[in-house]
Amino acid sequence: MATLPDGKLASQVRARRAYLRLRQEELADLAGVSERFVYALENGKTTVQLDKVLTVLNALGLHLEIHRGADGEIR
Repeated sequence: MATLPDGKLASQVRARRAYLRLRQEELADLAGVSERFVYALENGKTTVQLDKVLTVLNALGLHLEIHRGADGEIR
């Protein structure tokens, strides 16, 4: 399980899905996850399965990057 710190990922997923004119159900089918998972991800659920997040991002043509900030915090 991944713990997501804020709603940035959720808003990016939602925006990309809207840009591609996909309904949550369609994205779920493309990614092979449940519609409930897509809903939870887009609504900022703080604990989600990372493998499923990556599958959804891949279906949207997105990727995940991890950066260490100047203060040492991972973002």
